[in-house]
Formats: sequence, structure tokens, C-alpha cells
Amino acid sequence: MEKVLDISENHFFSSKRNASEIKGKLFVGITQLAVILIIAVLAVVLGIIIYEGRSKFSWEFISTFPTNGMTEGGIFPALIGTFILVIVMSIAAVPFGTITALYLTEYASEKSKFAAAVRFSVRTLAVVPSIIFGLFGLGFFIQFVGTGADTVFNGGQLRWGQPNILWASLTMSLLTLPVIIVSVEESLKTIPRELREASLALGATKWQTIRKVVLPGSISGIMTGTILAVSRGAGEVAPILFTGAAYYLATLPGSLSDQFMNLGYHIYIMSTQSSDVEKTMPIQFATTLVLLILTLSLNIVAVMIRSRIRRKAK
Repeated sequence: MEKVLDISENHFFSSKRNASEIKGKLFVGITQLAVILIIAVLAVVLGIIIYEGRSKFSWEFISTFPTNGMTEGGIFPALIGTFILVIVMSIAAVPFGTITALYLTEYASEKSKFAAAVRFSVRTLAVVPSIIFGLFGLGFFIQFVGTGADTVFNGGQLRWGQPNILWASLTMSLLTLPVIIVSVEESLKTIPRELREASLALGATKWQTIRKVVLPGSISGIMTGTILAVSRGAGEVAPILFTGAAYYLATLPGSLSDQFMNLGYHIYIMSTQSSDVEKTMPIQFATTLVLLILTLSLNIVAVMIRSRIRRKAK
């Protein structure tokens, strides 16, 4: 009788183990299928863009101005405008986002209501539609700050109270700020508290501990936030519709108070307001290809800088 029970128990646990193994294999298969599906979709999208844009993509296309009502020529002013936008946006957003993350992680107490309000504001900013940022930039930066500056410093003459590359960059920096704050904060939290306590026990001040121990250890997180912000800033269009992007310009922006052309906005204009959409279709695909290459190049540069800083920190 006991042998019968043993056989039944062994059979029960064996069946349960087999069912668990089948579920595990099924879960692994589903995750692998999801990864393959994502890669396949990405490959198809990239393949279509490269195939359709190959006929127009050339050095002449990159280095010349649009001509003949933007149905011919290149995208040089849009390329330069996008590059300047990303640089100014990064200069405005990365230091501010890093300082905010430092305060939340290193200085604010866990019970601080102010820190909780800041975190709630950051989470709220992250889910605000990008077009709302454009309207905010129009109302705050252009009509309030810019017009006020013109009234005080330019005698009412219009210079800063109009769309330009500075207001567009600052608007974009607000859009990317939550990404930077969250990534930097999470990176700072990975630094073991024992390292901070050891540094303080050796006589270092709070700021010396942050500068010598915390920041070098979290530089990869800061650069990751920068990379994500740059990638999003280079591709976003809605926030710059009202704050600085121009349909066409015959010259490059000479100062931060000038309007600029943008690759993403250029694609939008060519696909919705072109006089001959079929004729400009290769230009749209080639411009998309250039935008992808620019974003990828900026990411590679940021990764190289991050790796170099990490090696120096070691």
C-alpha cells in the first residue's frame, strides 16, 4: 500500500515538474518571439526607408539648400538647424536635470513633501502631450519672456518676442527633462550607501563625497539620460511648430534669435503641404534616412564620451 502511495506521489510531483518546465519553455518562446518580431519590424522599416531614399541620398543632397519650391535640392539648412537645436537643448536640460536628481537623491529626506511634489511634477511632465509643450513655449517663452525682454532692452523692437531657435530649444529641454531626471536619479541610487558613509567617515564633506564618489560612479546613468534626451529631441516636431521651426529659409541661423529649419518638421511639411507629394516622396525618405543617421551618430558620440569618462573614473 505504501509503495502505491509513493508511486502516486512521485507521479504527481513529476507531472507538476513537467508542467512547470513546459510553462517555462513556453514563456521563453514567447519572449524570444516578441524580440524577433520587434527586430523584424525595425528591419522592415529601415529597409523601406533605405530603399526608397537611396536614389536621393548623396553628399549634394546633404550639403545644398532646397530649390524650385522645395521639390528639388538638399536639406543642408534643416540639418544644421536640427544640430544646433539638439546642442542648445542639451546644454539647457542636462545640467538642470542632473542637479534636480542630485537634490532628490542626496539632499532631500525621504519624508520631504517638497521632494514628493517635485517627483509628482516630473512624472506629470513625462505624460504631457508634446504639442502642449509647444503651446506652453509659445505662451511663456515667446509672448511673456521674449516680449518682455524686447520691451525692456530693445525699446519694443521685435527680436526675442518671436519664434526662434532659443525658445524652441528651451521648450524641447522641458520635454526631455523628465527622462534625464529619472535616469540620473536611478543611477545615483545604484551607488552603495557604504561608499558615502566611508567617505564621510574619512573627513570628506557632503559635496566632496558627491563630487569624488557619487558622480563618477553614476556618470554612465547621466550619459544614458543625455543620450535618450538627444534622441528624442532630434526627432520631436510638435514642440517646435509654434516656437521656432520655419517652412523655408534661404540662410542659416546666425544667432539664437533666428528661426531655423528642422529635419523632422521638413519631413512633416513635405508630406502634408508639398505642391507635388509624389515628386517629393524620395526627398521625404532621404530626409528620414539622414535624421536616423544623425540621431545614431549623436548616440554613438555620447556612448564614446561615456566610455571615456568611465575609464578615467576607474
